[in-house]
Amino acid sequence: MKNNIIAFTDGSSLGNPGLGGWGAVVVFGSDKVLEIGGREQKTTNNRMELTAAIEALRAMDDTRGDIEIRTDSQYVKNGITKWVYGWQQKDWKTATKESVWNRDLWEILVEEEKNRKRFGDVLWQYVAGHIGHAGNERADVIAVAFAKKGSETLFNGAVSDYKIDLSKKVNTKISAELLEKKARAKQKAYSYLSLVDGILKRHTVWAECEARVKNKKAKFRKTISMKDEKNILDEWGVSFEDQ
Repeated sequence: MKNNIIAFTDGSSLGNPGLGGWGAVVVFGSDKVLEIGGREQKTTNNRMELTAAIEALRAMDDTRGDIEIRTDSQYVKNGITKWVYGWQQKDWKTATKESVWNRDLWEILVEEEKNRKRFGDVLWQYVAGHIGHAGNERADVIAVAFAKKGSETLFNGAVSDYKIDLSKKVNTKISAELLEKKARAKQKAYSYLSLVDGILKRHTVWAECEARVKNKKAKFRKTISMKDEKNILDEWGVSFEDQ
């Protein structure tokens, strides 16, 4: 599928619920860039992600061409491409027969996507956040700005005048490292290691490790398995047997 319009979307919430903002950067081929954004007083991150996608579709008006929506929300991407069909068949109930959260916005998004398909195909693509995708990084800045202060200077003009290089490729090595770091942070800790003044200690909770290394020249690391712990100790060149 040839995509000649790309929309980068993102949402933000200061609290869940709390002040929220949404942002989108819509690129009309090689001609025009349109930034849009907005704010809500009491909302959630998921509602702002959905709103950003809805408003991006609306921003197309009757411009003809295929559109690719790039979101860092698996909730939005999976919802509109997979889950929504089952929800509709079950009268907006989940597999556990509970009411679907944010049904009002899901219904609007379904309708906007349907309207958009009169002018071209719609492709939904998940893009991991905060790994260097310029368009998504800018959408995030817009969303956060609206959440925090209710406004942001938005661009509407020629691609040639846009100061952000949307064509810049992400450094795949850096991206892979950041994704691995994010995945690691979510895993349950096997232990926490700290090395202060040559003395190595193993901790079962982060608070204990943090208290030991705070304001000191030290090494510290979370481990996720016995093997991972050994690899880190080998990297540091120490072992508990040497203590």
